[in-house]
Amino acid sequence: MKVQDRFLSYVKFDTQSVPDVETIPSSEKQKKLGAYLVEEMKELGISHAVMDEHGYVYGTLEKNTHRELPVIGFIAHMDTSPDMPGDGVKPRVVLNYDGSDIVLNQEKNIIMKTEMFEHLQSYAGMDLIVTDGTTLLGADNKAGIAEILSMAEYYISNPDLEHGTIKIAFTPDEEVGNGANLFDVEGFGADFGYTVDGGALGEIEYENFNAASAKVTVCGANIHPGSAKNKMKNSILVAMEFNQMLPVHERPDNTENYEGFSHLNDMSGDVEKTFLNYIIRDHSMEKFSLKKERFLKIADYLNEKYGEGTVVVELKDSYYNMKEKILPHMHIIETAKQAMENIGVAPVIVPIRGGTDGARLSYMGLPCPNLCTGGHNFHGRYEYIPVQSMEKVVELLTEIVNLYSK
Repeated sequence: MKVQDRFLSYVKFDTQSVPDVETIPSSEKQKKLGAYLVEEMKELGISHAVMDEHGYVYGTLEKNTHRELPVIGFIAHMDTSPDMPGDGVKPRVVLNYDGSDIVLNQEKNIIMKTEMFEHLQSYAGMDLIVTDGTTLLGADNKAGIAEILSMAEYYISNPDLEHGTIKIAFTPDEEVGNGANLFDVEGFGADFGYTVDGGALGEIEYENFNAASAKVTVCGANIHPGSAKNKMKNSILVAMEFNQMLPVHERPDNTENYEGFSHLNDMSGDVEKTFLNYIIRDHSMEKFSLKKERFLKIADYLNEKYGEGTVVVELKDSYYNMKEKILPHMHIIETAKQAMENIGVAPVIVPIRGGTDGARLSYMGLPCPNLCTGGHNFHGRYEYIPVQSMEKVVELLTEIVNLYSK
């Protein structure tokens, strides 16, 4: 089966995960794709294909050599982002793309413009899979699943090609930060792994943000405005004051590359009580710690100004930069770079301005950098992926296995 056909079959499944849900998976519908993948893996000849009670899918492509070779893991996630609808995805293949704006939905006047997405024109002459502008596409990360299984099918179809044991896993809930929570690292049994969950063709990522969430609760005192002097404490105004004390230059819209940020994700409330939810990110652990400390210092200042207990900050670390766990195993990166060069793709080492399952897994004993899928504009209506990039990623995964089999 062609990799694009696999991908197009997967995007029919609504696998949107749900934030702030304690159970894993956060949505049972993710298991429908999981069950489908288990059956597909069995039909391909992948052994021990199973989905556990939490929706994690595992399988093994057994080695076909007596030589001692490393056990390689390949991992992708099944869920799609809560940021955009994932139900009723209507993908369309733009054949031999001409480099101009793409009308995704004429009725709703949704157009993917080259002036907004400059990378579009570099794919002129290729076949692009796009949305109809009303949902995301699901390349993040169903493209990764399709590419991993297409690589496995290649080796199954070519039994004369020697390879070591290849472990495969597909996880739920990566988009809500819980994809690695119940991952069975010991049972998986890989020496190291790769998540196939990145962007443009050529990207290799082994540095990601240190990440935390900050829940800020502001407590006020409501009273009739006509008699409020020296009595009312408007929690909304105090919350606005809190946010204004955070550096403007450390907002996401003012940062790039290795620059960290504090991002106000949502805010709700009234005079009596207001809630602010932030995410805090930085590649540097030192700067990350200082950003968190600033939240506490602002709370201390406002509590001194308005009274103890006015502002309460709850900080929770989410994941850490995988770099320190990858550095002792840089052969994983060097092999990926060599594999790209061997298939005519220029490797580009880029920091992840986010996180992946691989970051968490690296701290759980499975060094696990991230590889490209070939997609762009994840989490939104303008998501797209070139078919030719997906085909190249399959070549990349195949060549990585080949290099470790020599």
